[in-house]
Amino acid sequence: MESVTEIKNRFNNSEVSKYRDLIEEYGTDSRKGVQNILKSANKKIEAYNKEILRLHNMKSFERKYSSFEHICGIDEAGRGTFAGPVVAGAVILPKDCNILYLNDSKKLSAKKREELFSVIKENAIAYSVGFASPKVIDAVNILQATYLAMREAINKLNVKPDILLNDAVVIPDVDIQQESIIKGDAKSVSIAAASIIAKVTRDHLMIELDKEYPEYGFAQNKGYGTAEHIEAIKQYGPCSIHRRSFIHSYTSDGR
Repeated sequence: MESVTEIKNRFNNSEVSKYRDLIEEYGTDSRKGVQNILKSANKKIEAYNKEILRLHNMKSFERKYSSFEHICGIDEAGRGTFAGPVVAGAVILPKDCNILYLNDSKKLSAKKREELFSVIKENAIAYSVGFASPKVIDAVNILQATYLAMREAINKLNVKPDILLNDAVVIPDVDIQQESIIKGDAKSVSIAAASIIAKVTRDHLMIELDKEYPEYGFAQNKGYGTAEHIEAIKQYGPCSIHRRSFIHSYTSDGR
């Protein structure tokens, strides 16, 4: 007879989608340890089925445009920060893509975002990022800079999209059909994937910039206006990657 540890290892080394067969195999084993394993497995199956349903609902726009070959999600990260660029992500997923836990990047832990960042890059038909620097943001305003970053991301794709699914914007000067979806990063797997690519790319960049400007805590705050970040601006003044149009009320010269 297999030990409880051996049975536990069989579950741990199996995909949740195959748990039913294992539960049936060990269903008559009355040992308490085995019954606890089966109870835990049933809870994981329930959570897995819930996630599959959530993902199905997040593919409603992809199903709406199923006649298009290449559906591209577009989203940005860093629009509201005091420092660093705004980063746009563009992702074309395969039609049969079933990446679990795709969601608005803000609803995911940093660890889960990093995991999905790798999975998306491995599975995407195409992905890219675009950037707009703090100087560009100050020169043209954050909305126009975001459009610039989005257009750059689209133009850098090695496959031209047939349609763009955008998070809450319509991008000007783009010759591709678009649909703007309010809170799209929580309603479309394509936009969710783009939000994760944009967010993690930007986070990595801000961690690197922290080494150059350690006094501002960019590795922790990613450029957002935390109390500690504001105090650092007041104490040290702005650095070259601060957005002057965002922080003028916190600088001694008002610029």
